[in-house]
Amino acid sequence: MLPWVLCAALAMFIFVLCVRLHLIHRSLREIDARLAEILAGDTNVLIDLSSGDQQLRSFAASLNRQLRLLRKRQNCFLSGDRELKEAIANISHDLRTPLTAICGYLDLLEREEQSEAARRYLSIIAGRADAMRELTEELLRYTVAASAGEPLEVAPLSLNDVLEEAVAESYAALCSRSIAPEICMPDAPVVRALNRAALLRVFENLLSNAARHSDGDLEIRLAQDGSVCFSNAASGLDELQVGRLFDRFYTVETARGSTGLGLSIARVLTERMGGRIDAGYAGGRLTIRLQFPA
Repeated sequence: MLPWVLCAALAMFIFVLCVRLHLIHRSLREIDARLAEILAGDTNVLIDLSSGDQQLRSFAASLNRQLRLLRKRQNCFLSGDRELKEAIANISHDLRTPLTAICGYLDLLEREEQSEAARRYLSIIAGRADAMRELTEELLRYTVAASAGEPLEVAPLSLNDVLEEAVAESYAALCSRSIAPEICMPDAPVVRALNRAALLRVFENLLSNAARHSDGDLEIRLAQDGSVCFSNAASGLDELQVGRLFDRFYTVETARGSTGLGLSIARVLTERMGGRIDAGYAGGRLTIRLQFPA
């Protein structure tokens, strides 16, 4: 009789243990689903368990404390980032007026009689004023590109056509660096739903980057899968520098006239259109890849 009682008790214990494990697994799946939902969306909802297990509820409470802290830090970051963009935009606007006046007076001075030294000094001042004006315009473009409040208007367009237009507009700048781009693209149009102005800006910034860093060549390849590859020899770069090319205000010493914002703008616009962009360096060649999925 006793062995049967022990077997029954053991069976009951195993059954209770299995039920408990099942409830624990269900609660963990519930926590996982709720956590993924909270992190994926902008919501103030916290994890609320249906289970009465004290240890699991304590675990959920600990996660909720960390979520509150994460949300607080995220709000501080978003607020600071928004204030920074507004400050940059305001500073850029404020700089425009005096810069326009400076450039105007420089044009007037160039018409006056000057000594050789005065001409040299005016040329230096004009170059610095042009650099400041370019930086001001790039700052404005960056703040506009990085402002995700208004979604970009998209429409079906041919990557082939926009790429050809960008190369045509940048051809003079490339020729001034003795760069003759080699372009390879399919005969059939590669159509994607994108913003034409934003895509043109991305291509132009990548071509401008090639003009600064290329040793004299440039290969551009458009594939039917929506990928675009810009590749050129760049002996003045290394892997560490290439890894920072998309950082705001990062400039390479060999980059002539760079503001450090062109590739940052390209990345922001590419991502806002649902694409991906990355850079690699191997065998002395810089390769920047764009991908626009169908």
